[in-house]
Amino acid sequence: MAAPLAGWPSMLDDYKVHLHRRWNSGCTNIKQLHREIAMQGFRGTYWTVYRYLAPFKGSAAPAAVPSPPKVRHITSWIRRRPDNLDADEQVKLKEVRAACLHLDILRGHVEEFAKMMTGRHGERLDAWIAAVRTDDLPYLHTFANGLERDHAAVLNGLMLPYSSGAVEGKVCIKIKFLKRLMFGRANYDLLRKMALLN
Repeated sequence: MAAPLAGWPSMLDDYKVHLHRRWNSGCTNIKQLHREIAMQGFRGTYWTVYRYLAPFKGSAAPAAVPSPPKVRHITSWIRRRPDNLDADEQVKLKEVRAACLHLDILRGHVEEFAKMMTGRHGERLDAWIAAVRTDDLPYLHTFANGLERDHAAVLNGLMLPYSSGAVEGKVCIKIKFLKRLMFGRANYDLLRKMALLN
């Protein structure tokens, strides 16, 4: 029976260090190990654990390398305010930023843009776009292109105290209500007509 392919994500990734440590300390009862990681939050089956550990029967398991953080976690850490991260998240973000120059630069740009938004510093927009253009971040360049296309609107959004959030919220609720009302039986054209006429 072959072990899972190296490099492929597995639902066991967060539990491998524990499994290897316990296996090498002499606990080779796979049912017991499955119970232990289930108590830690593992939602997979016994057979997942069995298939992973079976190749190690009769020998020691190699040292498990802790799995790298998931993309959604890194994205969350980059988007949140630094003071809203707990100590463990701050350490992990620091490690990620040290390991990848592009993510380090991206975090800096995201942080500066957030300061512009929360402090209404629209006067910094052009300097921010120019700084983004100097770095090798193609997807951020695409975002900057969109900001330049709607420059006046973005500038007003970053400087004026007004918000269209309430209106957009009502429109979103109305569209969702109409979609549920039609229960998937209508195409986009009918949905548009109903939204405009109601």
